[in-house]
Amino acid sequence: MTSLERKQPPNPYDHLPKLPDFHLTSDDVTDGEPLKSDQVASEGNASPQLSWADAPEGTKSFVVTCFDPDAPTPSGFWHWVLVDVPADVTSLEAGLTSLPGNAFALRNDGGEAGFMGAAPPEGDVFPHRYYFAVHAVGEESLGIDADASPAVASFNLAFKAIGRAVIHGTYQH
Repeated sequence: MTSLERKQPPNPYDHLPKLPDFHLTSDDVTDGEPLKSDQVASEGNASPQLSWADAPEGTKSFVVTCFDPDAPTPSGFWHWVLVDVPADVTSLEAGLTSLPGNAFALRNDGGEAGFMGAAPPEGDVFPHRYYFAVHAVGEESLGIDADASPAVASFNLAFKAIGRAVIHGTYQH
C-alpha cells in the first residue's frame, strides 16, 4: 500500500472502554473543522482555549491531551499531555503559559514539554485529525511524573479515568 492508499485509522477513543461523556467546547477548535492557524506549529503554535462542564461526580483531577492518529507512524503522534489539572479548573486559556495547581506537561512526540501545534510532514496529502480530550480522573494525581511518556499516561488513564470529553479539529497542508 502506498502513502496515497493509506487508510485513515478510526477515532482512537472508539476502541477504549466507554466512559461517561461530559461537555467540552473551545473558542479555537470546532469539532470536525479545520484548526485555526494559531494551532499550527509553523504559524501560531499555541494551545487552544478549552472549556468543560458537567464532569462526572467524583472527579478529582483532569488530564488534557491532543493526539493525531493520522501521523505516518504505527503509534500516531502526541501533541500535548497535560497531567494533574486540579478538579476545580474548568477551562484553559489559549496559548497557555502557566499551569494551574500541580499540573505539569509531559514531553510531546516532538520532544518538548508542552503543546506542539499541527505539523503533518511535507507532502502528506491526507488531512490529519487532532483529538483534544479532557479526561476526568477519580484521583488527585494520575500517579506519574514528568519523565513519563504519553503512552504511560494513556495506560494510567485506562484505569483511572472516570469520564472523557473529546473534540477534534483537522489540518492539511
